Amino acid sequence: MLSSVEPRDLRMAGPIFRYLRLLTVIIRSARQSGAMATFALALALAPAIAEKAPVTVLASHIENTAGSTRLVFDITGPVDANAWPMNDPARMIVDLPDVAFGIEPSDGHVVGHVDGHLVGSTLVRAFRFGQFAPGRARIVIDLKAPARVVRVASETAASGARLIIELAPTSTARFVADAQAASAVSHVRYSVIDPLTTGGETHSTETPVVMIDPGHGGVDQGAVAQNGIEEKTIVLAFARALREKIEAGGRLRVVLTRDDDVFLPLDERVALARRANAALFVSIHADTLAAPHVEGATIYTVSRAASDAEAARTAAQENRADQAAGLQTPKNSDEVGDILFDLARRETNAFSRQFALALASRWKEAGSLNKNPIRSAGFVVLKAHDMPSVLLELGYLSSAHDLSRLTSPAWRDQAAGKAAEAIEAFFAMSHPPKMLAAPAVSRPE
Repeated sequence: MLSSVEPRDLRMAGPIFRYLRLLTVIIRSARQSGAMATFALALALAPAIAEKAPVTVLASHIENTAGSTRLVFDITGPVDANAWPMNDPARMIVDLPDVAFGIEPSDGHVVGHVDGHLVGSTLVRAFRFGQFAPGRARIVIDLKAPARVVRVASETAASGARLIIELAPTSTARFVADAQAASAVSHVRYSVIDPLTTGGETHSTETPVVMIDPGHGGVDQGAVAQNGIEEKTIVLAFARALREKIEAGGRLRVVLTRDDDVFLPLDERVALARRANAALFVSIHADTLAAPHVEGATIYTVSRAASDAEAARTAAQENRADQAAGLQTPKNSDEVGDILFDLARRETNAFSRQFALALASRWKEAGSLNKNPIRSAGFVVLKAHDMPSVLLELGYLSSAHDLSRLTSPAWRDQAAGKAAEAIEAFFAMSHPPKMLAAPAVSRPE
């Protein structure tokens, strides 16, 4: 039964399903017209369609030898891959073409075999994977110790092919030097904003625009629950539900920073909001803690000094999202001495806090709030000086109560409805924010 198929099986079988749908349409047409030659054509098309299906990763394992560690992926066909080191923290970045991953995030918790015994890898701490940009996938390997690439190659196997990433120990000095050399290469920093479709594009401010930002995505999985459910999936589902609720009112327009499982750097999320002339930016996240009793939603605004230690921890974690995808973290250009800039920021921060309070007031009607629901810290995605911005942590994946709510379609619908009410109320104020409708203070680069 289709209902029993796991989501990852659907992702792997996507090209097959598309072919079967096409084949069904052609056969139905052939039967109606009596043109069985069309049926023959459909069968003839099968190999060509199969050829265009993306290569899929089916399994992975680690192999430790006396002088190296091999990370091996079973794949449905050969791929071209390239790898390079990145420091602070120590990682190995592996770029691939458009590859589908049929493995679970938990597979990235590395173990290996030596003389028949199950052991941890000597070089690899863990790895994560996913789409990095349109037409590109990425594997990010967290290292236990400095390493160099021995080889990255595809080998033919009986069931398709194997991608082998072989690493060997190296000195700290050489690793740092190799990472510095790699950082100068253009592919280390990659923009996913398509200049052909978004460059210079702006939207009318007659209908206020709300930018909803589902956190993480693609190779950046975000927090992961014990049962394997990923933050990036939960927040995207909530963002889509929130968009539907807001647009049903007919008074606001919603744009999502991402509407698929794709990676997006932190600074480009804000850049997309500016291109859309957004009047409000809401970033959606979830969290996990070692303390399973902690639960409830938290709404964050930006501040130079964190409101408390937990807010500082959360901001530091979220600000490392680019690192999780194998990017260099952008330089912090927050400190600006322009008086007009500071005045604009203060006004924006006031609007942000006003909205945060309104959101918390309505949220408690649908879901649980954290015992300290309004906090602030230096979140990168909230630092726009001219756009009210908040980060909504829906809850904790480490809490059984929160996880039950976050994975419930009924709860999602109700909570999204309350969030939409808060947003509607924010724009119905007697003096609604028009930060981008008016001439804005020049933004420092």
